[in-house]
Amino acid sequence: MTLEQFESWSLILGIGGLIAFMMFIVWDLAKTSKAGRFGTIILFLALAMGLVGFVIKTILVEIIDK
Repeated sequence: MTLEQFESWSLILGIGGLIAFMMFIVWDLAKTSKAGRFGTIILFLALAMGLVGFVIKTILVEIIDK
């Protein structure tokens, strides 16, 4: 495994782990604030939009590069 491959996989796994952790934080926030079903949906939509934007940007960059 080359250094470039290691860095690529580390970046993917690291950012994926951060995304999963941020989703857990949003879920925990909804649970501890007793937001209910609608409130939880709103929290995930509002607070997770940045994550969705990052994933979409990554996909678009890969498509454009090919």
